[in-house]
Amino acid sequence: MASKAAVAAVDFTRIYSTLGLGKETVSALQAFRKRHSEAQRLQSQYASEPTTVDIGHYRSILRNQAVVDEAEKLLKSFKPVTYDVDAHVKAIDAFEAKAVASAQAMEEKIDVEVKELQATLANIEEARPFEDLTSYDVGDAHPRFVQVMETMMKKGKFTVPGYNEKFGDLNVL
Repeated sequence: MASKAAVAAVDFTRIYSTLGLGKETVSALQAFRKRHSEAQRLQSQYASEPTTVDIGHYRSILRNQAVVDEAEKLLKSFKPVTYDVDAHVKAIDAFEAKAVASAQAMEEKIDVEVKELQATLANIEEARPFEDLTSYDVGDAHPRFVQVMETMMKKGKFTVPGYNEKFGDLNVL
């Protein structure tokens, strides 16, 4: 079967890590995979068992033929019961809809993050080297620096508070 080969070829641990799925999504997928593998194991186990009953064998080993006749009558009158699985299908559809909505929300979130990262990368690539920056460029980027410097010039202060404590006094005197 092609589907079994496809399932075997999927590396779920790689999918969990590369897609950046949330913990809830990963745990739901792992629980589903566990239930699926258990159902496959049970199906293959039951499929390998014989489905016919040899009444002749029981007639030869049992003394009470009435019991064998009753069992044979019950087996011949047996009709499989059909179950209404609509409730299960609806639950699966609801789970699928929730999973799709979660995946779409995750996709939108990732798209926004990718756009932000691309804008940041473009900004980094277009930025001038630090050596080429002037004090005017810094002032244009952060007008508060210009205000602080003008205030310091008006007051006649030419030292930055806390500079000597942090970097030490560089005077050679």
